[in-house]
Amino acid sequence: MQLAATRIITDDVDALVAFYEAATGIAAARLHPMFAEIRTPSGTLAIASSATVPLLGEGAAEARANRSIALDFLVDDVDKAYEALQGVVEVFVNEPTDMPWGNRSLFVRDPDGNLVNFFTPTSQAAQSRFSDQGR
Repeated sequence: MQLAATRIITDDVDALVAFYEAATGIAAARLHPMFAEIRTPSGTLAIASSATVPLLGEGAAEARANRSIALDFLVDDVDKAYEALQGVVEVFVNEPTDMPWGNRSLFVRDPDGNLVNFFTPTSQAAQSRFSDQGR
């Protein structure tokens, strides 16, 4: 089995796509006006309109209701990412911070309020864990 994508349900696909394109520097693949994908070497972030929810099952998802998941983006230098995200991100949860598990992390909120982590491994163990993934 392989995790194919993580999907965010939103009331404003265009705003969320614009945020993730600016934050990651990756152009979204727009498969439909109600659906887009930000494709990275290690995974895909899908963005779907809340208008698609009835297709999943009535009430299966709700836009802007997540407070339990963080999207993690591996970056070469989290401090440089912090500088680059000025003017892109409205809500910074923290400044770049060294975490006890060996990452330096920057947490922000996307326009829908989802928690997003940009991180750089700082310990040898964390660096080796991510050495095969594209940045």
